[in-house]
Amino acid sequence: MVNQTYTVDVLVVGGGTGGTAAAIQAARRGAKTILVSEFPWLGGMLTSAGVPAPDGNELEAFQTGLWGAFLQELRQRQPGGLDNSWVSFFSYDPQIGAEIFADWVQELPNLHWISGQVPIEVFRQGDSITGVRFADFAVIAKIILDGTELGDLLALAEIPYRWGWELQSEWGEPSAPVVFNSFTQKYPVQAPTYVVIMQDFGDAMSTTFTERSRSVSQRSRSAGVAAAPEIPAAPNYNLSQFTDAWDGYGAETFLNYGRLPGNRFMINWPICGNDYGQGLGRLIESDVSRGEFIQESRWHSQNFAHFIQNQLGRRYGLAEKVFPHAPTAFALHPYYRESRRLLGLTTVREQDILPIAGGRVASIFNDAFVPGVCEAIAVGNYANDHHYPGVQFSLQPKSIRWGGRWTGTPFTIPYSSLIPATTDGFLVCEKNISVSHIANGATRLQPVVMGIGQAAGMAAAMCVELNCQPRHLPVRSLQTALLEDNRSKTAIIPFFNLPPNRSDWLHWQLYYLNNPQAYPDSGYCPCPSENEYRDSAFDKALIRESNCFQGIFSRLEQQEYRFAVTAPTAYQGQNWQLVTLRSHIDEQLRTYPHEQLVTLWGRQNHFGNWLLVEHLNGG
Repeated sequence: MVNQTYTVDVLVVGGGTGGTAAAIQAARRGAKTILVSEFPWLGGMLTSAGVPAPDGNELEAFQTGLWGAFLQELRQRQPGGLDNSWVSFFSYDPQIGAEIFADWVQELPNLHWISGQVPIEVFRQGDSITGVRFADFAVIAKIILDGTELGDLLALAEIPYRWGWELQSEWGEPSAPVVFNSFTQKYPVQAPTYVVIMQDFGDAMSTTFTERSRSVSQRSRSAGVAAAPEIPAAPNYNLSQFTDAWDGYGAETFLNYGRLPGNRFMINWPICGNDYGQGLGRLIESDVSRGEFIQESRWHSQNFAHFIQNQLGRRYGLAEKVFPHAPTAFALHPYYRESRRLLGLTTVREQDILPIAGGRVASIFNDAFVPGVCEAIAVGNYANDHHYPGVQFSLQPKSIRWGGRWTGTPFTIPYSSLIPATTDGFLVCEKNISVSHIANGATRLQPVVMGIGQAAGMAAAMCVELNCQPRHLPVRSLQTALLEDNRSKTAIIPFFNLPPNRSDWLHWQLYYLNNPQAYPDSGYCPCPSENEYRDSAFDKALIRESNCFQGIFSRLEQQEYRFAVTAPTAYQGQNWQLVTLRSHIDEQLRTYPHEQLVTLWGRQNHFGNWLLVEHLNGG
């Protein structure tokens, strides 16, 4: 029974990465907004799904918008910093991430957040979505956004969507299958993971460099090591599923993959680990079948944790007081890599995320809805990463070397991929955009989805202002609003060498929006290098947070650098891989003389075995 009906400008259903960003941006723009979430934490993949080690958009030039603001808040709030793992440059306590989103929501008087609710019914008038009913209230809104983890509003509203694979004949995607087969039937979408957080309950020495240099088995046998509570096996335990989990890596490297502050470990491991893909169709069949899948996937992760403890010793157990429910070591919900995918005005295909022939970026002409117009509203750069337990699936490569390490080809998301082909009053803002199954492997990552959410929220608020439907919103007006946002301006044209603190950043973003045919396939803006941002408050803050080192620089090969420390004495003799996220440092490293003495400022990541360079000599 509906006890109350709210009437607002914008309704966002789902408090995941995209939905949270959309609601915040819509409200900051001035729209009266309601955000309804299923869980007590906002942020989805970044928090409640237990993946506080995000992938992609790590380069300084791509740390823009709400994503960049989120990273800045994390740097200020996370004790000990973000250099904790080797899978990501940013790993943190998920509770801190949830607090950031909650604080952002609380500061907006025109944003009302209701948690613990899921949509039950969608209201329509002709071809327009007008409202959503929940258990004991309803919301009528001018624009409604689907930010659910699995695109549930698409199904409730009977908006056409995709689920599963597309054949190569559909769009000519090079990695798509030629025919459907037993593999595509078994895994219609990528496998989710029910993340569990484990903890090292050993003595304080485990945090020192000396102790870390010892093997896991040696430490577990050390005298006086604390014993964690035993992790019981859950139903369906099968030792053989996990026996090769860290072969080729070693236990130490395996644990440090997703290391978090406080001697904790994010267990989200794809190799004989806790990805779970049994009966994936159950996720969209019914509430009961979804619940069964979720329970099984959590049991699977508990069994992996049980295996880890049995193999590595009782020093390692389930972490305590991580998530706001019992058992607190398990995420609030699975980490879903794929959902129902909208049938939109434009579909992002594999070709749209792959590098231009001979280039290092994808084309920004990835739009068939408005030919000749760049419709970009969000940027991503992650590799195309697919998860199917026990299967190695080959994809066209889009990884490149940059800053002394691997990163991915930058690509853009077009606005029309957020708009249903035939339905008004509605936008999507999560992994549920109009994207092929193949391309979803790159568009699903946290920073990309956050950018999609920010753009969707901005679009919804502007549609209210202009009294128009999303399909009629001028894309250039939306792009300009994103670029000029006074709180969290966001890049929509990707350049390796155009960080947002440059004084000419907006000029060059607008220039290539107006002249998309001039976009260079190198990904480098042909603008003169500036020194001003190197002496900015942001730059000085990075240097203050860094340590000064002196040593011998070596170039092993292109984009692979080593650094042998000669000073300070405490680090003498150590040898580090050099990496950077900053374009001017990348330029210096590419031209620095081999086997030369260099002074630099940076931060060590013992678990990734790299030194992250923030400042190099006079650079």
